Amino acid sequence: MANDAAPPRFAAVGAGRMGRGIAIAFAYAGHRIALIDLRRRSADAWQRLRDEAKAEIEASLSGLAQLGVIDASQIERIAARVEYVNAEAAPQALAAAELVFEGVPETMEAKREAFAQINRDCRDDAILTSTTSSILVTQLAAIVRLPERFLNMHWLNPAYVIPVVELSCHPGTDAAVLARTKALMEQIGKLPVVCGASPGYIVPRLQALVMNEAARMIEEGAATAEEIDKATRYGLGLRFAALGVVEFIDFGGCDILHHASREMSVSLDKGRYTAPAIVGRMVEEGRLGLKSGSGFYDYEAATLPPTGATCSRARSANCGTRACGAHRPTRPCHDRHSPRLRGPVGGAGALRGVRRGKRAARAAAAPVAAQLGRVPRGAAAARRASADHRDGHGRLR
Repeated sequence: MANDAAPPRFAAVGAGRMGRGIAIAFAYAGHRIALIDLRRRSADAWQRLRDEAKAEIEASLSGLAQLGVIDASQIERIAARVEYVNAEAAPQALAAAELVFEGVPETMEAKREAFAQINRDCRDDAILTSTTSSILVTQLAAIVRLPERFLNMHWLNPAYVIPVVELSCHPGTDAAVLARTKALMEQIGKLPVVCGASPGYIVPRLQALVMNEAARMIEEGAATAEEIDKATRYGLGLRFAALGVVEFIDFGGCDILHHASREMSVSLDKGRYTAPAIVGRMVEEGRLGLKSGSGFYDYEAATLPPTGATCSRARSANCGTRACGAHRPTRPCHDRHSPRLRGPVGGAGALRGVRRGKRAARAAAAPVAAQLGRVPRGAAAARRASADHRDGHGRLR
């Protein structure tokens, strides 16, 4: 087949864990992808790396098959879409790629070496991205030829399971390049979110605070690791699968966050719990969220639909972007407005939007846990925990 004979349109540079995960994401979506190792190795060393990468990819797909996400008969076909490319063949693979993911080790020296070859071999209209979790896009743009086609793209592990990818642009990133990148990622079932050139992206910055606080609670004897994990899996996790963090501020009220932060800053730690200035300003202005008609989102023009109907969208009061669901937070319905998620978890429709947040949380947890070598007992436990924490109207407390 002529199409199958053509070089892959996508390339992951770096054959480690991240590159392999990205390869699975594209292969699962039906695309061929080149998994490129730029390091010059002996024939035996290259064969060992290739065999290791192939075995890990097939094992990951087998894990998805065991969980019922894909059929076992699909494993060989999906795995065959990954083309393993050594340093000698890398120039040809890079020259054919329209979207490149750099995923070499997290040092500027390694990035500089990788981009020297990527700059030399990639065509001028190829979109170049770095999967770095620690180096700012503004730093890396300086080592990229034609930096207007460059941005950072942060994947969340496992890359083939978690739908969100965080896109971080520098001031010179072409708007058309960002739009094209978002469209390509949506085509493989990913949900791109855009953030500025700031350390930590969105998810790592939020989760670092949560993880450090969890460790601190154990250190203080406030709760055991097991109790904290139970609370986050069936409380925090389910809640934020159904509502975004900012939506939840508006739902509860900005004044509630303001007063709770003030109390905890006194009783626990001022530095960690003092609310940012924006929260105080919004309270002073009476922009408390849902109950006042305006908060981080604007609800004045939002019409509450009857139960079961599709909601109208609400507009963010602060950034001008559109969102929905926060004005009816007990029944968010982003699925009409969000891209269809078709990744290994979302393939059966489990992740089509936050309206199905509880199911999404259970579905996403299973492959992640499988990677850790344990399938959770979560489905039944989540249903029991959810039932225990609903009021008489079936809403989460």
